[in-house]
Amino acid sequence: MSGQEQSGGPLLQVEDLRVAFVQYERGLRRRVVEAVRGMDLVVGAGEVVALIGASGAGKSLLGQAVLGVLPPNAVSSGSVRHHGRPLDDAARRRLAGREVVLLPQGVSALDPTASVGAQVRRSAVLAGRAAPRTAAATALTGRGLDPSVARRYPHELSGGMARRVIGAMAAMGRPSVVIADEPTPGLHPAAVAEALGGLRRLADDGAGVLLITHELRGALTVADRVMVCERGRTVDEAAVADFTGDGSRLVHPYTRALWRALPGHGFTAPTIGGR
Repeated sequence: MSGQEQSGGPLLQVEDLRVAFVQYERGLRRRVVEAVRGMDLVVGAGEVVALIGASGAGKSLLGQAVLGVLPPNAVSSGSVRHHGRPLDDAARRRLAGREVVLLPQGVSALDPTASVGAQVRRSAVLAGRAAPRTAAATALTGRGLDPSVARRYPHELSGGMARRVIGAMAAMGRPSVVIADEPTPGLHPAAVAEALGGLRRLADDGAGVLLITHELRGALTVADRVMVCERGRTVDEAAVADFTGDGSRLVHPYTRALWRALPGHGFTAPTIGGR
């Protein structure tokens, strides 16, 4: 049973999302650059939806648009709904960090001047936890971190540890939707498995998880569905079970090319924009 069937409807629904940037050259010469040209996806409760695509395909911009935190020179259109309710930019920003949270790409989201424990406790306070210190300690140990980590500062953490801390902070408010933006680059295999496993646990606890990544093989270990984007558009929705063998079960040629480009599948590079 899918997450949508369990909840009776999607938690997050994006339809025909478009994002363009207004740029000025040589003074007053204005041009508009369209970066996202039409993205659609649905995330239901209890499921991990992987958004796959090459670098520059617009994946991270979709996450920023959902949160209402696009750069000032960005112009967006399309529909974003949470629990079926349409959200304008102001409503998206009100939900950001509460009902909808972002796990960012880098560990720069952590305050370098504050200890890990202080930052997680602050998240617990903002989330309205009755016993912030206890909640913070439980959140850290629940992600396999030693209690001593609470006394450390961000620069003393490995990349994998820092991402687990960010995950603990993000989950403190029990969000309904979690957007994980490239959570695994640069991590060793054990840390990758832990990071992805943490996302799977969030979904199993009832959240809807959008995993934004270009690492297809890892995403397949935790995803329920795979959305594929190319040059700012979602072009395919594929079942995890179809990513097998030579990819002949994959219908869309770009999705099939991404699969075949992986090690062991011939290293055939997908043709951008080709059909």
